[in-house]
Amino acid sequence: MEQQKISIIYLAGGCFWGMEKLMQSIPGVLDAQSGYANGTGEQAADYKTVCAGKTGFRETVKVTYDSARVSLDQLLFAYFEVVDATAVNRQGHDIGTQYQAGIYYADAESQATVERIAAIERARTPRFSVEIKPLTNYFPAEEYHQDYLDKNPNGYCHIPFAQIARLSKETIDAGRYRKPDETQIRERLTPEQFAVTQESATERPFTSEFYGSKQRGLYVDIVTGEPLFTSDDMYHSSCGWPSFTKPVEPAVVVERTDSSHCMHRTEVRSRAGNSHLGHVFEGDPESPNGIRYCINGASLRFIPLEELETQGYGYLREKFD
Repeated sequence: MEQQKISIIYLAGGCFWGMEKLMQSIPGVLDAQSGYANGTGEQAADYKTVCAGKTGFRETVKVTYDSARVSLDQLLFAYFEVVDATAVNRQGHDIGTQYQAGIYYADAESQATVERIAAIERARTPRFSVEIKPLTNYFPAEEYHQDYLDKNPNGYCHIPFAQIARLSKETIDAGRYRKPDETQIRERLTPEQFAVTQESATERPFTSEFYGSKQRGLYVDIVTGEPLFTSDDMYHSSCGWPSFTKPVEPAVVVERTDSSHCMHRTEVRSRAGNSHLGHVFEGDPESPNGIRYCINGASLRFIPLEELETQGYGYLREKFD
């Protein structure tokens, strides 16, 4: 049995009740405590003073986790999925300096990971406004704030409970699939693969080796190896590109508004690698569920079903049962 490796990160993401509940729900998190971080003065913070908006304290959750079971990458990507990274001094319906989103690290190892993930999110988020800073101080919140949503199941939460439940069940840990630096990416990819994944190019239709494929297996990000789609969710589309009804798990793809080429579309990018994959469309009559993830084959690598174990993807075998 692998020995525990205790690590701590501090996450401010609006009202701490919801962020605390989210982090508590993720396997590998040992404790999540609501508190106040990175304010001014040496006196212990309290809710009334912080809400006055003059201390600079942020409602923050101290997350203690076992990094042998869950990576900081995974926790941070879950965090970024539920926060509005463009908001300044607010989240959801809550407005005030205490609701400013921020990530505060207390050691060099955490700092490196936080800055790496923040760079990925910043690259795909115009007007990125999340604070990325070292922890300067932290005070636990009052007892009635701790485990608030356990004590008050119908209490206020700015994060949808369905989203918390879904993120608690994710099995693909982004920490397994870290993005290489640009030099390594250029060395590993063909010119077309680089243009598609790194420069948002589009391959010509009907040219991908995966278009019309009948082979069962897993499609992963060609840059990082992160699992993205399964053959069981693939269908034949007349559009000319590999098409899927859904990703293998919702969190592995990130959707962003794309207004390029005088069109309004929803772009799909990989979570850990930020690779451009393609676009997602609704109302496709050819799709079994009406959804078409229209994906460039140049952004994908295929793992045959019989090779899942040997290539390190055996833990996803149940996705095909």
